[in-house]
Amino acid sequence: MLGKKKELKEGDNVFLSKPDGDYKKFIFGTVTGVNDKKIGINGVIVDPVGLKNKVQQGKAGTRSVEILENPTPENCVFSLIYRIEHENFTDVIDMDKERITPISKNAYAILDGWVRESLPELLNNVLSLSVGTEKEHAKQILRQKMDTLYDKGLKRNLYSICRSLRILN
Repeated sequence: MLGKKKELKEGDNVFLSKPDGDYKKFIFGTVTGVNDKKIGINGVIVDPVGLKNKVQQGKAGTRSVEILENPTPENCVFSLIYRIEHENFTDVIDMDKERITPISKNAYAILDGWVRESLPELLNNVLSLSVGTEKEHAKQILRQKMDTLYDKGLKRNLYSICRSLRILN
């Protein structure tokens, strides 16, 4: 069956976005049920308020705007560097009206870990403080959190982001 799209089933992990003014919030979750073209999703909806603020202040480039306008499972982690607001999400989604992207269990675990472990808050603290003892203390707290993470994929992802932001020095 070449070219046939894989059908979603209960237990699959998915990613989608919802309009929110000029930008979008993103949702990642687990399929809880499938009924024809409608699927139940239980997960988390994330509002990347920190990145929105950076864009509104003119402190972010076109890539940041692209992430806010078209979040994907690959690029949304960059919105998790700044402050976020999130809440539980449970809804039935019509697959004909929404673009739903299946994601791997590993990708789901990384996104869930970022939110559950409060990593956006820790990273934002490091990035927003001026050079000095407070910033060094925030870095120390972030390193301690990194050392206590059990999920190897999440830990590797966080280390990679921290290296690219040059905050591990």
